Amino acid sequence: MRLLYTIWCASWFVALYLVLFPFQFVFLQRENWKPLAHKVNYVWGMLFFIGVGMPVRVERRFRPDPKQVYVFCANHFSYLDIAAMGVIVKNYYAFVGKSEVKHIPLLGYMFAKLHVQVDRSQPNSRAYSLAKSIRTLASGRSIMIFPEGGIRATEPPQMVPFRDGAFTMAIQQQVPIVPVTLLNNDLILPDRSPIRFHWHPLRAVIHPPIDTKGMTQEDLEQLKEETYKIIDNELMKARKSESVKE
Repeated sequence: MRLLYTIWCASWFVALYLVLFPFQFVFLQRENWKPLAHKVNYVWGMLFFIGVGMPVRVERRFRPDPKQVYVFCANHFSYLDIAAMGVIVKNYYAFVGKSEVKHIPLLGYMFAKLHVQVDRSQPNSRAYSLAKSIRTLASGRSIMIFPEGGIRATEPPQMVPFRDGAFTMAIQQQVPIVPVTLLNNDLILPDRSPIRFHWHPLRAVIHPPIDTKGMTQEDLEQLKEETYKIIDNELMKARKSESVKE
């Protein structure tokens, strides 16, 4: 049954995107239309979770102002995280992710046009993506990033140390960091072979923002540590609660 459910999830994911891509393609042709392409991604994500019968339960301890700019930081244990963030965070943002996505037909075209790519094989790519992210923030558009630098944790829910990029750009542009805890995506779609979807309600928490006004790069480690602790504490609390129920 788990294999059948996985096939249905994958088929529904692809079929939806094929139907919605023509609209997205049109909206990607002009810069001032790109927010509409972003909304197509939101519709795609919502219809996906509805179609696979998976409730999305978000505890919004903070509701981001759609007119404000933020750096959204979330833990990253599963490939489902990208789709999840697309429905959890409704602001217009650019996702910072690995450039390998651009090789996926259609999806790669959208990613290259709408988001910020990091090519880990190129030595200057991180500096380039950081500079582009800073320009994106300066233009009035938020950034969404996984500060672990990819799916690197070997024993979720224990995260690996955060990298500096998200916090460097937030301090430089003096915009708030908004921590987001993805509580159980690694249980729904674990990062291991064979790939299998497991049915669970998707759960997440949007935390209150951390203000960076007045901070300098000397405050980077403190900001990074505070963000890590907020997400980590929520992960540990959720897993402890689940183990008690079991």
